[in-house]
Amino acid sequence: MKVRRMFSNPLLSLAILISSNLVSAADPSSLPPGPAPKNGAAFGVTPAGGPSLPERAGFVSWRLLAQIESVQQGQRMVPRFDKGISALQKKTVKLQGFMLPLSMTEKQSHFILTASPPSCAFCLPGGPDSVIEVKASVPIKYGYEPITLSGKFEILQNDPMGLYYRITEAKPLS
Repeated sequence: MKVRRMFSNPLLSLAILISSNLVSAADPSSLPPGPAPKNGAAFGVTPAGGPSLPERAGFVSWRLLAQIESVQQGQRMVPRFDKGISALQKKTVKLQGFMLPLSMTEKQSHFILTASPPSCAFCLPGGPDSVIEVKASVPIKYGYEPITLSGKFEILQNDPMGLYYRITEAKPLS
């Protein structure tokens, strides 16, 4: 089945497709190589609560990215970012995580990087502090294994999808 983008925002398109049942499960033969099913999980899907990545020297820590406080501003709650996070704004950083694709292609130029393995192809595996929107300068092959990237870090203010972070000009690291 061919799925076309319905809106300019692929996250919104994905959410609408899921809620309207227009997305069907992939044929297992078309999935990239991945782990064998465990604990009753579907093929190629990591059970919820999968292992998180160990911290690496020189890479931005997911623990740092979680240092956010909710504060009231007028009638709404807004995030207040730790000074360590604010210091990363517009800087080139290294990150590691798991790819959550936003399109049905083998290589992804726009995807979500997550702190832990996704347990569902259509669900974010955590809150906004554990996901990063990635816009890659070169398409990156989708897989179940963790990836490492470098790119320009942005803190998002008032993102319509509720995301806190974005990486642009992302490139895979060897």
